[in-house]
Amino acid sequence: MDKVQAMRIFVAVVDAGSFVGAADKLNISPQLVSKTLAQLEADLDVRLLNRTTRRQHLTEAGQTYYLRAQQVLDDIESMELQLTGMQQQPRGVLRISAPVSFAIRHLPPALAAFQAAYPEVVIDLQLNDRKVDIVEEGFDIALRIGQLESSSLIARRIAPIRLVYCAAPAYLARYGEPADLAALQTHRYLHYSYLREPVLDDAQQVLRSNNGDVLVAAACAGQGIALQPTFIAGVDLAAGRLQAILTGVTPAPLGLYAVFAHRQLLASKVRSFIDFIDGYFGDPPSWDAF
Repeated sequence: MDKVQAMRIFVAVVDAGSFVGAADKLNISPQLVSKTLAQLEADLDVRLLNRTTRRQHLTEAGQTYYLRAQQVLDDIESMELQLTGMQQQPRGVLRISAPVSFAIRHLPPALAAFQAAYPEVVIDLQLNDRKVDIVEEGFDIALRIGQLESSSLIARRIAPIRLVYCAAPAYLARYGEPADLAALQTHRYLHYSYLREPVLDDAQQVLRSNNGDVLVAAACAGQGIALQPTFIAGVDLAAGRLQAILTGVTPAPLGLYAVFAHRQLLASKVRSFIDFIDGYFGDPPSWDAF
């Protein structure tokens, strides 16, 4: 039995004062009204109405159930109106997972602009370079950098991500510039833990880290050569603290993706953020201007 529908029918009977009046109000048959109330009383194992040939009276249990049923139905209506409003006007908490370095360097202006356009959205931003499970961990959106893999999740490409080999001018003056990838085997190398580079497995990896900012800082200090995205290294390349090398070598292209769980019935706050962030950084993005 549909308990919510049974509540609606019971409340309508009490309000209308008769089965026929309730049936007219709900656009159902009086027989269905009678059958539903009988099933409800049997399920509750209590009499709600004392019926006579001319009218019915609430029992004590019926009076209690009527008041509680009204409250439940009001709560359901309020919730449905609220959810409908959330679909129409972006509001509520938007949980986003994003990579650490990218978020720190490039997300604050984007988030500020988004919230200026949608002031009723509260952003809960969690930074993590691992691949979070957005469903299990309760995220609305995950921003991910990499190559798009087959998945049951939905992904939209937000911006291109370009990788460059780079080193400080002082390092290159001391150790020379490698002519090709094979020559990197003889150089000091700064390795990003999450990036698989089989060609460099035998290189002299003097520093490994799961954070690109640490590696770029080490490269600027002359500690070795790093392969890093331009959204981290671009500022130092533009300022001359780093120099791009092996420019004829093109690492596999990556992308910044917005990943989310569903395409249909997407909450307005999620849809609005994805539409907003798509194209926000430009193509080519501003961090490639060096």
